[in-house]
Amino acid sequence: MAMLVLAVIGLGVAIYLTYVHYSGTPPACTAGESCLKVQTSRWSELAGVPVALIGLIGYVGILAGLLAPDRDETRVATLGMTLIGFLFSAYLTYRELFSIHAICEWCASSAVIMTLLLALSVTRYLRVDPLAPEAAASEAAAETPPRPRATASRVG
Repeated sequence: MAMLVLAVIGLGVAIYLTYVHYSGTPPACTAGESCLKVQTSRWSELAGVPVALIGLIGYVGILAGLLAPDRDETRVATLGMTLIGFLFSAYLTYRELFSIHAICEWCASSAVIMTLLLALSVTRYLRVDPLAPEAAASEAAAETPPRPRATASRVG
């Protein structure tokens, strides 16, 4: 549930930043012009695609993975997407600190959300309940040999 809430909040941030990028409006920022500086920097796009749009697509993918049936494959996919999102956020934070020399609070909040999503995703992947109904049923079927039928014998 926490992952769903975080992914929806992250999606909201990414939608807002994507809107800001395409509309050309300055982002709301309590830190003066730093958000605008980051949003208009050369690192705000990757191969002509706004990083905000890449983030939006990433959050949609994470949400889809969380809403899909909980299986090993979906947990691995969610883990992979959050890991990629975390690494991409780390790269962008590096650029903010050492190339742009400004921090966008929207970008920083997305990086924190992605970090939390990664930590929860790792926990979710590692914490597979071995006594979940599906696992317990298949384990019981695999370990319990069929019982031999008792037959009555007549002496006489």
